[in-house]
Amino acid sequence: MVNQPRGKLKIFMGYAAGVGKTYKMLEEAQNLKAAGVDIVIGYFEPHGRRETIAKTDGLEFVPRRSMQYRDAGFEEMDTNAILARHPKIAVVDEFPHTNVPGCERGKRWEDVEVLLAAGIDVLTTMNIQHLESLNDQVWQISGVRVRETIPDWVVQQANEVVMVDLPPGALVNRLQRGVVYERAKAERALQSFFREQTLVALRELALRQTAHEVEHRMPPEQQKGPAPNPQTGHRILALVTADPKTAMVIRRAKRMSDFLGAECFAATVQANGDLSGLVSADREAIERHLNFARNLHIETRILEGTDAASSLVDFARRNQVTQIFLTRPRRKAWNTALSSDPAQKIIDLAKDMLVVVVSDREPAKRLA
Repeated sequence: MVNQPRGKLKIFMGYAAGVGKTYKMLEEAQNLKAAGVDIVIGYFEPHGRRETIAKTDGLEFVPRRSMQYRDAGFEEMDTNAILARHPKIAVVDEFPHTNVPGCERGKRWEDVEVLLAAGIDVLTTMNIQHLESLNDQVWQISGVRVRETIPDWVVQQANEVVMVDLPPGALVNRLQRGVVYERAKAERALQSFFREQTLVALRELALRQTAHEVEHRMPPEQQKGPAPNPQTGHRILALVTADPKTAMVIRRAKRMSDFLGAECFAATVQANGDLSGLVSADREAIERHLNFARNLHIETRILEGTDAASSLVDFARRNQVTQIFLTRPRRKAWNTALSSDPAQKIIDLAKDMLVVVVSDREPAKRLA
């Protein structure tokens, strides 16, 4: 049996709702259809936007799947129906969407992975704030903690990422005219996430990220910096504890490793070499953080040792780690074998490495 070639993924990325991602995606779909390409709409979210809805005219829709959850009706993308139809290309709106409980997969990006594995090309849309490694930066910029996120490796494997841009002033004007949301919702948005200074910062973040994605896909000889060498280049280590800020540490370490083209580890230190000696709450928190790291394609380790700082730094040296990421703990968040200031102890022991203490900054203050 011949292996099915993997489908190609194209992401239309923006910095906020209303910049025109879905419109641009449907415009390309219409051009492909006119060129004779077998293309269908696997999922489209109209949001009541007449100009965008008009761009679906003449395109074939795969019917959605009706779902019941807690006595309410929902409609989700019917992945199996798209597989059965097996077009050349499927248009799938809202890549980061969380599926209703009862679906085979929890996230729409996981459904897209199934389509790609079956050899179906996919056009999709997302905003920059849904990229996992940027979650903390978006929170600091906007004051909004985005809950629907996509692991960076999913976006990195895309064949093409297109930035759909619109100046923040023009986006605010579209909101005020009721083009993006109905009037009442638009007014609320303009007082929160869609403040112009927030949009400016998100746009700059999106432009930088898109430039990185473009360079990531260039041949090594065309990249601005030297090609990463996993044998001699950087290696990044994130310390995993029960502290809730560990998720922030993991994101920051992963983002740095991606920009440097470096290997990334996430490690916790336990006296028994496993998590059995921890109280239930701490064990569950560390397991959750380790699983979070694995989902981001970070290699995880549970190190055995009674002195967590020494064990961590020893592991770092043996694995040629160049940067260690950690957070200053809350009281009782770390192994009691550590000193009263474990971050300082690691800094003292790892003088040949860069130790990054990730701070939990508050979101930017909004002007009245």
